[in-house]
Amino acid sequence: MSLLTAVYAEPPDRILSLAPSTTEILFAMGLGDRIVGVTNFCDYPGEAKKKPKIGGMSNPSLEAVILLKPDIVIMTTDGNPKEFEERLRSLKIKTYVFKARRLSELPQGIRDMGLALGVKERAETLAKEIEDAINKFKVRGQESAPPHPPLSKGGQRGGKKVLFIIWPEPLIVAGPGTAIDDAITLLDGENIASKAKVPYPKYSIEEIIHQAPDVIFIGKGHIDMKKVSSGLLKRIAVVPAVKNGAVFYISDSLYRLGPRVIEGIEEMAKYLQ
Repeated sequence: MSLLTAVYAEPPDRILSLAPSTTEILFAMGLGDRIVGVTNFCDYPGEAKKKPKIGGMSNPSLEAVILLKPDIVIMTTDGNPKEFEERLRSLKIKTYVFKARRLSELPQGIRDMGLALGVKERAETLAKEIEDAINKFKVRGQESAPPHPPLSKGGQRGGKKVLFIIWPEPLIVAGPGTAIDDAITLLDGENIASKAKVPYPKYSIEEIIHQAPDVIFIGKGHIDMKKVSSGLLKRIAVVPAVKNGAVFYISDSLYRLGPRVIEGIEEMAKYLQ
């Protein structure tokens, strides 16, 4: 169901979140005190770490969910199994699926969730803040772009060629249909993996060398990514990004389609605009 107002006389008091992105949105809308459970990966804001855990995004514990007696379970289209949603509904546990996948869909996704949870005005405020921030990046890009940018190898006009590495070995990068790809485009960059067939494709060393990115971003994650990625960077040392010292490690904000995605775009903007 997309709207809970038709089901609840009062907004749900016990909310369980099955994704870090929706957990962050719930807290940003002032619903932190209603959250009764989160995944093992929900670590922001700090209060989220104190909430009871129900397992991972792809393998949440049904038993743990049932024990927490939620009024509603918030899920995402991408990260949570459809089968788990169906199982919850078969047990008469209500669910709400956050469907936004792209940067442009985030504000409306927040509005829809806020309406469903009875906090329409708070959601509108948050959505408007994100929309305004995105529009500022657009204006900034238009002001800084040359009137006739040079043609890229692909015959398209654009800015710097960019590669965003999700994981170095096996080499997985951000491709089309992702918030990261949207952010690169927003900042007038050209994602060299934008023509891949899947959102997070496996990439080859040869393809990186052939595409010759000007800038490489590597997500920090929760480990020492500089150490983990050192071997890869040695193997692609001939590309402009490595030769010119344009390899940058940035936070995981862009991995989560929530309020902090703006912080991630701001980080990238330092090196692209």
